[in-house]
Amino acid sequence: MFVALLLLYILVGTIIAYFSRKMGIKDARDYIIAGGRVGSLVSFGTYAATTYSAFMMLGLVGLAYSTGVGALGFELLYLLVTVIILSTIGFKIWRLSREKGWITPSQMLGDIYSSRLLGILVAGLYLFTMIPYVAAQIQGLTIVFTYAGLDPVAGTLVSAAVAYLWILFAGMWSIATTDLYQAILMLTGGLLYITQLMLPAPWLPGASPSQAIALVGEKGYLGLTDFWTPHVFLAYTVPWIFFALTNPQVVMRLYIQRDEAAYRRSVALFSFYGLLYTLIAVTAGLLARGFAEAGFIPANLKRDEVTIYLIRLFNPFVGSLIAVSIVAAAVSTVNSIVHAVASSIYREVIGSPRRQLALLNAVSLVIIALSSFLAYARVAYIVDLSVMTSVYLLPLAPITAIGLYLARHVGSHARTAALLSLATGETVAVASTLLNRGSRAFTSVYAGVPASLWVLTVSTLVLLAGFMLDIYVSRRESR
Repeated sequence: MFVALLLLYILVGTIIAYFSRKMGIKDARDYIIAGGRVGSLVSFGTYAATTYSAFMMLGLVGLAYSTGVGALGFELLYLLVTVIILSTIGFKIWRLSREKGWITPSQMLGDIYSSRLLGILVAGLYLFTMIPYVAAQIQGLTIVFTYAGLDPVAGTLVSAAVAYLWILFAGMWSIATTDLYQAILMLTGGLLYITQLMLPAPWLPGASPSQAIALVGEKGYLGLTDFWTPHVFLAYTVPWIFFALTNPQVVMRLYIQRDEAAYRRSVALFSFYGLLYTLIAVTAGLLARGFAEAGFIPANLKRDEVTIYLIRLFNPFVGSLIAVSIVAAAVSTVNSIVHAVASSIYREVIGSPRRQLALLNAVSLVIIALSSFLAYARVAYIVDLSVMTSVYLLPLAPITAIGLYLARHVGSHARTAALLSLATGETVAVASTLLNRGSRAFTSVYAGVPASLWVLTVSTLVLLAGFMLDIYVSRRESR
């Protein structure tokens, strides 16, 4: 059943990607950001599918199962801040992108600070941080394919090939249109998942959702558990609340809307989708914990195993559809990241965006092939780097936000400070990774402050110092 639904998913997505070519690809701007001609529905779909990866139905469900309702606070804070950013800074980025012709985030930052070196370094940072993240996404799909008893290596390679194919047809147009399709599939899978858990069903005889929630409350999972200490909560939230400003695949989606109305409608639709999808994932995790406390399922499942364990108990059709929706979540994230990183490398390193698009496709192929190889080889440090991706990208938050609002004050000091801000922030992040590994690096604390907050603070202070010097010099010269 899973194989049949997977093939149907691939077939429908490929047809959508193929026909998206009719939108017309005249130049690199059309290929990279769909020429800034995308309507509200497709804009919303591609932002939602790109933002919400397989982490939601695998990681967040497992996080709620293991640590309780604190997972909801973490994810809702991310959503709230993201919507605020999209409604303010994000709209400013959209408006300026149309004035200045930005097609990649690295180009945007290089333009704001009048520094091609900064653009090149940012593109390099994307390459260093996002390849491990893509590899971890592909590697994580092995969990889904083992659900159906399939060869996980073959399955993940097929997923990588599909992700590349849906880029190749029409760039952002084929990615965005298939993302809308995948966003619908993801939400459908989520709704089926929570329906199965909340209604009495033969797959778990005797289980009562109301009893499960009552047990969760009695065991303290509806309050803050020992896991959610203040420093752990900060370690999780600080990098992710700036996700909309730091990750290239989502920043690029601020360039694609055809007009202001399309932009604002897409943000409103994303807000509703994000809230619903988050509530589904966390509620599923809490119900799973309740069933575990009642003795119906194991109480010691690993986080990523919770959903797979449950869907194995479901009706084969329902379980397979949920599994395919998780594959869709991973594929939509993978091809969006690959396209964003390849576009940044193409724009900043290879040269003029007016050159042949075959070069851009070649870069995309190299990135996805390298990511697939690292996933297949199961290189140990890949998981560690992928966990820290959001921390490595964190210095870009102040560089972007402060640069946008103080652009008229950019001078030689601010330009140099932007480079130093990036360098110092990365130094702190790399040091934390070397001193600790994996999740320990992500939640590590120094002088009572999480590493992510140190990265953000240091990079912000260095950048502000440069702007203050430029403002001081400018005022002194004007006297």
